[in-house]
Amino acid sequence: MNETASVQSPRKERFQAEVAQVLDIVVHSLYTHREIFVRELISNAADALEKIRYEKVQNETIADPEAPLEIRIEVDEKNHRLTFTDTGIGMTGEEIRHNLGTIAHSGTREFLHRAREAPGQEVQLIGQFGVGFYSAFMVSREITVRSRSFRPDAQGVEWKSDGGGEYTVAPMEGLRRGTQIILDLRDDAHEFASAATVKEIVKKYSNFVPFPIWINSERVNTIQALWTRNKSEIKEEEYNEFYKFIANAIDEPFYRLHFSLDAPLQAHALLFVPKDNLEQYGFGRLEPGVHLYCRKVVIQNHSDVILPEWLRFLKGVVDSEDLPLNISRETLQDNTLVRKLSKVITTRFLKFLHEQIQADRERYTRFWANFNPFFKEAILGDLAREYRDDLIPLLLFESSKQDEGQRVSLPEYVSRMQPGQKSIYYINGPTREAIEAGPYIEAFRQRNLEVLYVYESIDDFVLTTLQEYEGHRFQSADQGELDLPEVPAAREDLPPAEDRLTRDEVDSLAGYMKKVLGHRVDAVRASKRLVDSPVMIVHMNSPMTGAMQRVMESVNKDFVNMAKRSLEFNPNHPILIHLARRLTREKDSELLKLAVEQLYDNALAGAGMLKDPRAMVHRNYALLEQALKVNAVTPGTSS
Repeated sequence: MNETASVQSPRKERFQAEVAQVLDIVVHSLYTHREIFVRELISNAADALEKIRYEKVQNETIADPEAPLEIRIEVDEKNHRLTFTDTGIGMTGEEIRHNLGTIAHSGTREFLHRAREAPGQEVQLIGQFGVGFYSAFMVSREITVRSRSFRPDAQGVEWKSDGGGEYTVAPMEGLRRGTQIILDLRDDAHEFASAATVKEIVKKYSNFVPFPIWINSERVNTIQALWTRNKSEIKEEEYNEFYKFIANAIDEPFYRLHFSLDAPLQAHALLFVPKDNLEQYGFGRLEPGVHLYCRKVVIQNHSDVILPEWLRFLKGVVDSEDLPLNISRETLQDNTLVRKLSKVITTRFLKFLHEQIQADRERYTRFWANFNPFFKEAILGDLAREYRDDLIPLLLFESSKQDEGQRVSLPEYVSRMQPGQKSIYYINGPTREAIEAGPYIEAFRQRNLEVLYVYESIDDFVLTTLQEYEGHRFQSADQGELDLPEVPAAREDLPPAEDRLTRDEVDSLAGYMKKVLGHRVDAVRASKRLVDSPVMIVHMNSPMTGAMQRVMESVNKDFVNMAKRSLEFNPNHPILIHLARRLTREKDSELLKLAVEQLYDNALAGAGMLKDPRAMVHRNYALLEQALKVNAVTPGTSS
């Protein structure tokens, strides 16, 4: 059809039959937030500009060749009007009917197909001119579109509709190349007739569109989309400024990872690790810090789908051209592809951390001190064991073979295990000093076995969840059945042979202590592990450690620990020797009962399991009274 003839006079035309139904869906149901219309119109304008950039390469003659490639938004607060103008490819009369008179038709799709047929050229398109455009009817009582095609002989055209069943198309003289969209806002949408409001929306969704965006006379998108540039071209200060912008931060990032993917999806990622973990300062649970983009346009701010939740501390951008989106871009359609992209990016970040632990151990240790709770959360939540093999080598621990503040990884621990050592040993305690002053590492120190020190209750759950590493199971030092090797040499710390307890004395003492303690312990037995301490509590035939029990009791006051608890005593300790010998003479007495009770409470305190110390305090007084009575000086005599 001849273009000139097609728009000689204004005429009303009808949308296709289902337009009313589709418009109702678009306006009332498709979009969650009305502000999204700004993003859609800017995306369409950016597509038009990308098209004209392509045509400038393909064609020698185009209309207005010197016109700058830009998007302008005029905000008329007095008349409640918004005007979006681009200097892009524009439309003819037939194209405007074709693109705007048919809902869900995409001129972009047709253009992209044509452009891809030309070798050596790349065109990036972000919009779907059609449904996205109609989102503007959420806020407009009438929309006017004025456009002139890039073709030199093209005539300008004006399209107008109130969103009902009809629209008008008329010729219009004096237009420059590009498209202008005028929104006359509805009474309930006057808040969008504010330059500050529109600026905020642009920064939220379209800040990285690769063309200048002006609101009245102010350019609003001044930050570059660094993730699309070559790393070698980007200065450190550019990265830092971008991080401050995207993360709303005032300091510099701790780590930075910038990479691109070609398979299984095309994507760019720029990720930052902050210096601090704000969750540990009581700021509450962080929201995801990575934003999802498609061709530099926001799809999801603070995306909860692009990375697993335990990586919520990361800041940055993931931009993928291949993600299939629903027609509003607010929901990702193909979860399989999203999961695949999430997997690839997560694995790439974990690989990066593997590189850091080797390159700069001191720096990685500082990172671990801040962010280790997220990785422990990952292990506990990774029921499918998807990332477990990648996570385990990243765990760091203090240990009995390291100075305070230094850390050992599990691969390092395994590499220096003793010959014949079957297990990886660990112990939980409030501090390093408390652990090393307690009874549980005496046997390991005696055998020169390395013990991992952990200080958080979650650590026991993590190691129990892991079960083993490289064929070596994790064992807590407070477990009763440990596969410890024999003491390598004769002990020099034992009392003289004549002072040691006989087997009958040991058995008698164990029986008496069990009688006094009753159901509070499953068993009382002589220990093969204690060296310096008189007693300790151990857990039998259960993965439930003392730390895990404390957690369960703190969250459920009615928690009943089904694990068997035993009391082990050191038959070579002077207290137990004196107790056994006195038991032989007296068989039973109040003092002996008090001593057994006190030993048991001491063992509970050493295990961090003493709930109420009041009874222990009163018993201490009674024991002091007994001791002072025995050693008292009779009045009238000399000491």
